[in-house]
Amino acid sequence: MRRLYLVGFPLLMAFDTLAQLCFKYAGDAALPVEANSAWLLRVLSQPWVYGAMLGYVGAFFTWMSLLRHAPIGPAFAASHLEVISVLMLSAWLLHEPLTLHHLIGAVLIVAGIICLGRAEADDPHAVTEAAS
Repeated sequence: MRRLYLVGFPLLMAFDTLAQLCFKYAGDAALPVEANSAWLLRVLSQPWVYGAMLGYVGAFFTWMSLLRHAPIGPAFAASHLEVISVLMLSAWLLHEPLTLHHLIGAVLIVAGIICLGRAEADDPHAVTEAAS
């Protein structure tokens, strides 16, 4: 079970991060927006669009697998770790600003996940309910 978490949550974060970054690149490539078939063909010719689709499909199936085994509270919170990975990768790859507010938000996300995980570990009913 622990291996599922150690593999599943990073895989979910990777798929979600892939989807978000690919959407950003696809959006940049889609400019200027035009309401015609040439624009649609230009957008669909971008590999970023397919990377985003792959990311979302992979995240969906990974998330469904995790939900079968993980307690919903920590699982839902941990599924939002991609906010942090997208923040960090956007600063590195896209040169977007990384401010103190961003860093505080990232720390709060991790702290919330840790709190939910400890609460689930301390609640014997949560483990029983998650197993059923």
